[in-house]
Amino acid sequence: MAVAPVFALNPLFDEILDFLASGHTPQEIIAFKPSEALDQRLHDLLDRNASDRLTAEERAELDEFLRVNQFMNILKIRARQKLALG
Repeated sequence: MAVAPVFALNPLFDEILDFLASGHTPQEIIAFKPSEALDQRLHDLLDRNASDRLTAEERAELDEFLRVNQFMNILKIRARQKLALG
């Protein structure tokens, strides 16, 4: 029986959680990249934002993508620090 999620996750955040939940080395964390589909969606949102063509919902989606991306960048910094400290 499938369990319904308690709340809806941003697709990028969901992808990152799945990645992290499967246990990875610092090197694998540093090498992580989102799927091609998510990367294309992000670039589409960024392009549309540059020409001021986002709906309020799309703006919220872009903001969430940027927050999740910032989280992943911080995680990668921590992974690099862990490697540097041995």
